Amino acid sequence: MIFIGLDPGSASGAWGIINHDEDFIGCGDIKSIDGRVDAIELYDTIMSSVNAYDTAMIAVESVHSMPKQGIASTAKFMRAAGVIEAVAALTRYPCTLVTPQAWKKYHGLIGSAKSASLDTARLHWEDADLRLVKHHGRADALLMALWLKRKNHG
Repeated sequence: MIFIGLDPGSASGAWGIINHDEDFIGCGDIKSIDGRVDAIELYDTIMSSVNAYDTAMIAVESVHSMPKQGIASTAKFMRAAGVIEAVAALTRYPCTLVTPQAWKKYHGLIGSAKSASLDTARLHWEDADLRLVKHHGRADALLMALWLKRKNHG
């Protein structure tokens, strides 16, 4: 079994995958076309990863609009989040919506800077491509996958 974390972003987001032994399988940015999530690419990424493991569970960060965020940017963000949730549902694997507060609390990251999730993920998975500050979404996705695995399988 593999565990997949999906972190919606303003135009796309990031994904992270670990296996039942908590080993790193992969992570990356969710691709977009003309500022919209490439749903087919995301679906193919998930399904090709599952093939070697037979089954999966997915955690998608449950997001909401932010105060003082403009209408256009809120619409773009929520559209991306909706596409990501729909792709997760189309896989027909169990999907959990998780609030940032829940998975961050589990990892001791409440109130921390975005760099803290990078540091935490780097400690768990040294071979993950988390070199850059902009890779915080990948780190978040991996940590959501770890939260999901431990929540369901200890």
